Amino acid sequence: MRGKIRILSLRRRLIADLMRASRDVPLITYQRSLNLTPLALARGRLAAPPGFAAIVAKAWALVARDQPMLRTLVVDFPFPHLYELPRSVAMIAIARDVGGEDCVLMQKVVGADELSLRCVDALIREAQTAPICNVPMFRKLLRISALPWPLRRMVWWGGMALARQKANFFGSVGLSSVSALGAGDLYPISPGPYMLSYGRLHDDGRFDMVIRFDHRLIDAAPIARAMTRLEQVLNTTIASELQAMYNPATDLPPVRVVGA
Repeated sequence: MRGKIRILSLRRRLIADLMRASRDVPLITYQRSLNLTPLALARGRLAAPPGFAAIVAKAWALVARDQPMLRTLVVDFPFPHLYELPRSVAMIAIARDVGGEDCVLMQKVVGADELSLRCVDALIREAQTAPICNVPMFRKLLRISALPWPLRRMVWWGGMALARQKANFFGSVGLSSVSALGAGDLYPISPGPYMLSYGRLHDDGRFDMVIRFDHRLIDAAPIARAMTRLEQVLNTTIASELQAMYNPATDLPPVRVVGA
């Protein structure tokens, strides 16, 4: 059957290189349904609440602040070793339409625990709506994708092999979700040590979370404890920040709990 040759766009070339860099990372999957009723009540009162990408990124950074292993990278060059970062670096997958083509690009958020939720959310929304050329991380990634393949391989090798560059290009945690498009689980891969994905917030407060982690770095038991701590942070620190955003003049009236 005769077909037509189509050249990979820069966006698809980026994803191809990302998958190639991810293939040797031994990611293990852990999944749990969190009970986020307090957070859901606080968020539900806001007319324009922060998105869950911002909420999860900040909550994870708060947990990682006290657990250095959650902001540690595995580096193989010049010998296998671990590289601890001073702050959490989140790489958030942003779905964009560029010239009629669906694509995914990465927005970097450094030290989300040191920023307000509004600020983290603004960084993500800017990446979702601003022209591609106006987002620094997008420009950097697409410039690399435009290189001839021998140079591109060298740059990607450096990004994986050199600890500081691995933090700059891949971060300490990745976030990806398709919850805005409906129900369904996503199990993405990444060159980084941790990859978070989540579903929709259910009416009963359930929130399905998937974490994929590099088994060379950490085992399942600490990940289970980290997920428990993440649930606590979401329902306390993050919920309190959402409550502090409430403005009676513009937001919804308080939600009355049945039987209270």
